[in-house]
Amino acid sequence: MTKIASLCVFSGSKKGNDPAFAATAEALGREMARRGTRLVYGGGDIGLMSVLARAVLAEGGQVMGVIPEFLRAFEVGDPGVQELIVVGSMHERKAVMFDEADGFVVLPGGLGTLDEMFEILTWKQLQQHAKPVVVVDVNGYWEPLKAMIARIVDGGFGHHKINELLIFVATADQVWDALASAPKPDIVVLTSHL
Repeated sequence: MTKIASLCVFSGSKKGNDPAFAATAEALGREMARRGTRLVYGGGDIGLMSVLARAVLAEGGQVMGVIPEFLRAFEVGDPGVQELIVVGSMHERKAVMFDEADGFVVLPGGLGTLDEMFEILTWKQLQQHAKPVVVVDVNGYWEPLKAMIARIVDGGFGHHKINELLIFVATADQVWDALASAPKPDIVVLTSHL
């Protein structure tokens, strides 16, 4: 894997009920700044998104936010980021975030986080990119996702190698090794559906 200069992080617009979620977002942000890795994220100044962006900024790191115009008022965008891109739609937001990132990290979040993650995974399954995707399973938050992926395979809707499209880790400090060791997507995850 080449150096990750920009990392897109998908995370919740809320902090969630477990203080470990925010602590993990903060730890990831600090480490990104320390490594000189630019954060690309949804541009909001609420929830885990805010915790993450503010942690990067507090350590002198670079942050690019991407936010649709209609969400700007709701998500109180721009916690002081160096670059805030305002787009017209959620589709455009995801496209810009994808183009600007060398890899992806998924923190705990809700439906929007799932939407962003599944689109990136689907594009990877379809051989549209080979960027690493790392899911931080803080205190087992993403265990149901692991079970759903297993169910997809068991139900005959996915090749067992779809498990290689993403890597699960437990803590923020494990993200970097996972990014470096992520395998390229096997063509069989596409051709097994054709």
